[in-house]
Amino acid sequence: MLQHVWERASQARYLTSVTIATDDERIRAEAEKFHARVVMTREDHPSGTDRVAEVASASNAEVIVNIQGDEPLIDPGAIDTAVLGLMEDDDVPMGTLKKKIERAEEITNPNVVKVVTDLAGNAIYFSRAAIPHVRADGDAPVCFKHIGLYVYRRDFLLGYSDLPVGPLEQAERLEQLRALENGFKIRVVETEYESLGVDTPEDWEKVSGLFEKLMVTN
Repeated sequence: MLQHVWERASQARYLTSVTIATDDERIRAEAEKFHARVVMTREDHPSGTDRVAEVASASNAEVIVNIQGDEPLIDPGAIDTAVLGLMEDDDVPMGTLKKKIERAEEITNPNVVKVVTDLAGNAIYFSRAAIPHVRADGDAPVCFKHIGLYVYRRDFLLGYSDLPVGPLEQAERLEQLRALENGFKIRVVETEYESLGVDTPEDWEKVSGLFEKLMVTN
């Protein structure tokens, strides 16, 4: 699975290098088998963002992309879309993605994070609740879910863990709200990429089947 993520991320046009950050020697050993660049980090990071920040602190890269290691079908085009969205505006320090919700049950599923944006494409709010609210006497709005891929400007990322945690982040348990609560913009770009993370053996079986179909199609 890790190799699939690394190979697909390496296909993104706007990434100059791909690094696997981990504190687990087993992951390092597996990554080195397919000749990936690996950086060992501290074991006490409270979040993936902090782990990425440690790696970024030793790099000269001006823009850093945080890609989850459990998405073997990550779309290289989606990565490029997120990067380009951030690069369009120098005043925006952070970027991510959203996907139109196609299945109604996802709107009320608290495990599916929803996002609403302003007319410029900047995040207004992320929530586990259904946003925007659907009125009984009104037309159903278009709802978007958040795709957990992040793009950061280096200086902002290095200072992210020092930002105070606000009540919204504490309530929703969504780390990206820290940026909004502290007055920073997050550029959110729409994508057709359907995020498929692997958290269980059943998830892996499903994704493996989709990957085999993709290989046959290609």
